[in-house]
This record gives sequence, structure tokens and C-alpha cells, in this order.
Amino acid sequence: MILKSLSLLNYKNFDSKSFVFSDKINCIVGNNGIGKTNVLDAIYHLSFGKSYFNPIATQNIRHDENFFVINGEYNKHEKTEKVIVSLKRGQKKVIKRNGKAYDKFSEHIGFLPLVIISPADRDLIIEGSSTRRKFIDSVISQSDKSYLSYLIKYSKVLEQRNALLKYFALNHTFNKDTLDIYNNQLTEFGTYIFEKRERFLKTFIPIFKSRYKAISDNSEDVNLVYHSDLFDDHLTTLLENALNKDKALQYTSVGIHKDDLHFNIDGHPIKKFGSQGQQKSFLIALKLAQFDFIKNQSGVNPILLLDDIFDKLDERRVAQIIKLVDDENFGQLFITDTHAERTENVVKQVHQSYEVFRL
Repeated sequence: MILKSLSLLNYKNFDSKSFVFSDKINCIVGNNGIGKTNVLDAIYHLSFGKSYFNPIATQNIRHDENFFVINGEYNKHEKTEKVIVSLKRGQKKVIKRNGKAYDKFSEHIGFLPLVIISPADRDLIIEGSSTRRKFIDSVISQSDKSYLSYLIKYSKVLEQRNALLKYFALNHTFNKDTLDIYNNQLTEFGTYIFEKRERFLKTFIPIFKSRYKAISDNSEDVNLVYHSDLFDDHLTTLLENALNKDKALQYTSVGIHKDDLHFNIDGHPIKKFGSQGQQKSFLIALKLAQFDFIKNQSGVNPILLLDDIFDKLDERRVAQIIKLVDDENFGQLFITDTHAERTENVVKQVHQSYEVFRL
């Protein structure tokens, strides 16, 4: 799958900008603040219908403008695919494929597989469990529509159960039959999600470890450890046992929405015991494993975005990563950097066509 061209209208700092890309390597270079990352975010937007860096949709509209439009033309399975994402203030976002708008955005997820590696990925290490759950969910969802559907259903029922708990507290009442309906639905959807996550990680962790070994000069033992309430008991039992606590808190305190993925190096949390270089290598290995998994599941090379890849990595390590791309026929690659010469020197080491875009 190849992104042939991209056009932006009133997107972030761009009033109007168009690109025609190389099928292999595309380097977007320029000073800080010029909009390099915004180009990658526009490409991400076309795959996921949202920004990777700014969840508030209207803030992606250029200042003093009323709308934005992102237009991408792809070649997938030797067929031209045109995808447009647009948003007008006061209206709902629209995603169109070949001129036809999607009824549900979830129908689009996975159609244009993509992996991004960015300094912002450090949030996976330093922030709370929800960030790491979103990572697991985004990897599985790109190749499993039913998983995404169950996630959406679980979130809706969880919201309804929490609203019911608040209603009970506010009105000094309680109705077990109504609560049981939500408990049964949470158990059905939650158990499915838990089993899918568990199976996914059994496949994913060996790929991740192999990737870390390939890009790291060191021989640390790295691991991902899945934590879930559902390892302890059936979700129905967990919900019943936590009822008094939930009534006091007015929200659901157990379930797969509390799952976490622990990042370890030599048996210790990488957040506390990993150097900056080790953390960076860990995150890149995680994202390259994501690439491998999606490719294996979908049979399509995802687009790979490397945002500010030289951040905390020396040129030799970056060259190693670029060489992986060369050796293993990754597909299409986008790189941003502040130094055009540095990027070009690294890219020239691989035997692929490339384009340099100076912003």
C-alpha cells in the first residue's frame, strides 16, 4: 500500500499544501515549528480519522478558518483509493472513501494500516494504564473488526452502569435486576476482550523481544507483562464482590477497563530503571513489533511514520533502523528531521528511491 499524494487545506499551520510522494522513502525536513510533524499527523488522520497528537478535533483547524480538509490518494492492491477527512466548525467530522461517507468511523479503521514512531510515544512509559490499553487496542483493532466492535459495546455499557450507580447514590435507591443486566453485558464483552488481549500478547511479545535485540547493542532482558482483574476471577464474580465499593465510588472499579501492560527491563520497570536510550529503543521495538504484527495479520505493509527519529538516538542507531526497512521490504516510509544533510546521509546508505521535501 502506497500513499501517492497528499493535499492539505486549512490543516493546522498549513493554508494550502500538496505533496507527491516516493513509493519508498520520504524525508520531510525543516526548522522546528515549521510543520513537519503536522504532515505526518495528516497522514495519520487519513488512517484513523483523528490526530495522533491533538485529540480536540477543532484545534486541528487553522487559526481564523472555519474548516479543514485532508485529501489522500493511495494505491492499494493495484487499485486507486481516495480518502478525505474533513471537519467544519459546529459540525461532525466526515470521512469519505472514494466519494462515499462512512456511517461509522470504526468501519474505516484498518483499511489504511499505519504505524507511527514519535517522541510522544514516551507517554506509553510515563503515563497511566489507559495509554497502554489504547496501544494494545489500536494494534488489535487494525486487523480485527469484531474486537473493535466489542470494545465500543463494552465502553457504552460501562458508561451506562456508571450512570446507574450515580443514579442510585443520588436517589438513595437500588435495583439489583437492572444492575445485573449491565453486569451480564460487561461480562460477555469484557471476557471476549480479555481473551483476545491475552492471545494477542502471546504472539506479540516474542516479536517485540526479537525487535529489541535487533536494534539494541545491549543484552538486557526486556518484557511486557499483562495485568488484568480477570486473571483473578470471572468478571461476574468480580463485579458482585466489588458492589459495595462501586456504590460508594459511584463507578465500576473492576473490569478490563482497568487492565495494564507493564514495561520491564531486567525484571524492573523501565520507567524507573531504564536509561533514556534504553527507553527509546524499547519504544521503537514496540512499534516495529506493531508493524510486524499488523503486516502478518493483514497481508499489507503498513505505512511507517518516523517523527523526529534522531531524538535521543545517534546516527548509527538510526541507520540500523533504516537498514531494517531496506532489508525487510517494509514498504513506504516517512521521516521528519531538522537536518536535511543528516537525513540524506543516512537514507543514501540504503538502496531505495527517496524524496526530500524541504518545508
